[in-house]
Parts: sequence; structure tokens; C-alpha cells
Amino acid sequence: MKTLLIAEAGVNHNGDIAMARRLIDVAADAGVDYVKFQTFKAERLVTADAGKADYQKQSTGKTENQLEMLRRLELDRKAHIELIEHCKTRGIKFLSTGFDIESIDMLVEFGIDVFKIPSGEITNLPYLRHIGRNGKPVILSTGMSDLNEIGAALNLLEEAGTPRDRITLLHCNTEYPTPMIDVNLRAMLTIRDTYNVNVGYSDHTLGTEIAIAAVALGASVIEKHFTLDRNLPGPDHRASLEPAELMAMVNAIRNIEQALGDGIKKPSASEAKNKAAVRKSLVASRAIRHGEPLNESNLAVKRPGTGISPMRWKEVIGKIAPRDFAPDELIEI
Repeated sequence: MKTLLIAEAGVNHNGDIAMARRLIDVAADAGVDYVKFQTFKAERLVTADAGKADYQKQSTGKTENQLEMLRRLELDRKAHIELIEHCKTRGIKFLSTGFDIESIDMLVEFGIDVFKIPSGEITNLPYLRHIGRNGKPVILSTGMSDLNEIGAALNLLEEAGTPRDRITLLHCNTEYPTPMIDVNLRAMLTIRDTYNVNVGYSDHTLGTEIAIAAVALGASVIEKHFTLDRNLPGPDHRASLEPAELMAMVNAIRNIEQALGDGIKKPSASEAKNKAAVRKSLVASRAIRHGEPLNESNLAVKRPGTGISPMRWKEVIGKIAPRDFAPDELIEI
């Protein structure tokens, strides 16, 4: 099964449309399925006095509030149209997280084919209901939530009109970057088994190994932040992959997908040719004369594996040698 890979550009364009276009280029070169941005109007998202998260304070300074920070990071209607067209040119799908109902409606107008719901909206009833009514596939991040909150959001989406088989739940931790001790990757499997849904992982750890491990555990979707340069100013750059790292992660995940295989234990085509060289056969441990009984004293087990299998040991013991055998010669009966 191919994992759906979402490269999260988010707000790492810093409000610069040219930088946003370069992020699309990086994502396309890396071979991901979607490049994802964020669609919002700052005044609809936060109050005038809303404070920033600690990680945002560390990366953007403490003097401004959320509203001031987000105003610089908005993408307007014209920017969306330009970025969608650039995605088409580069052969990559455009995706954006809409943070309010008006933004969702604009994305629907642009023909978005899947809704990506961020962790912060998992308790936003009118927002979830509005998305659910569209009936499109939904990818819902579950950071900061427990199983009861996840179940409530899932029920809302279903009741509004989106069937469960069109919903994928992403295990997620919203600390940027997420400490390894807080990843709790097995929770992804708990979510899957509790709600019988497709699951994936939205990764905010440093590096790529946790996203790769999630695929090995069965994630059907991986979302990962990326940037042009981790040293750029802005709230999410420090916890994002740089271009070469994004490409390495994609390559590793595609290798993991192949390596997982079909689960049937059998010799592979590449290894079948090694049987003769590395398996063993029954051979004469010394010279054996025609008519002599075969027993523990005149038999040995050695490579190659082109003769009688040692698993037939009991069958061979006591048989009469049909001819003379030289030392190390493969036994025949």
C-alpha cells in the first residue's frame, strides 16, 4: 500500500508568494503527493489579545500577539490561485488547511479534493459539521486530544454526512518540536483499533525516523513540515525538514513500503538461487563401500544443498549404500 505523503509548507512561506512557489518546487522534487498550506483570515482565527504558544514565542519573539503574527502569514485569494496553478505546472496536488468556515468555502470553490483538519479544530462543532456536510475525504489530526474527544469529532463528521471510510485520523503531538518521549507512536494503533478507521501520523519531531517508523507500523498518511531553511524567521521553521531531508524521508518511506511486502513467508525470487550454495546435504564423512549400512559414523552434513536434505536423516540411516562413495561425495539412496 502506498502511503499518502503530505509536505506541510504551512506558513513557512513567511507571507512571501515567491517563497511559497519555491516550497512547491521543493515538494515536487521530493516526490510527495500533496504540498499543504494554511488558509485563514487572522481576525477570524484569533482574538485581538490571544497569546502565542511557547514554541511560537521562542521562534518569533514575545512582544507581538498571535493576531499580529498571523496577519503577516496570510495567503489571500489571489495567492491561492497562483499557488494552485503552480502546483498544476509542477505535477503536485495542492492542499490547504482551512481554519474557519469562510476559508473552507473558498477551498471548496477552488476544487480541493480532501479536507485537512488541524488538531486545534477537533473540538470546533460548527466547523466540523460544516466540513462533514461536504462529504469529501477528511484527514483529521488528533493532537492534544483523548479518545473521547476523537470519538466525538468522528461522530460529528459522520452525522453531518461524511462516512467513516472516508476519514483518516492522524496521531499527532502539537509541541514543536515534539520530544521523543512524548511521541507515543503506539497510540496511532490504539486509535485505529478503537474506531476502525484508517490512521496516519502528523510528525513534529526533529529528523525523519519517527515518520518512517510510523509507516512501518501501518500509517496510511504521513504529514511533515518542511522549509527552505530552518534558520529563517517564523514559528514553524525550526521544527521543519530542509529540502534534502524531505527528499531523503520520501525515499526512505518508499523503500519501507516495498520492504513491508505482502506478509506471505516464502523464498523471494532474489534469494531462491542461494539455496544450493548455502543449504546442506548428506555427504559421506569417509569412504563408504557398496553394500555398507549408512549410519552416524559414515555420514556428515555439508554444503552444497544439491543432494539429499539433512531433514531426511532418519529415512537414510540404516539404508544400504547402493555404490561406493568417496569422502565428501553427496549421498544417494
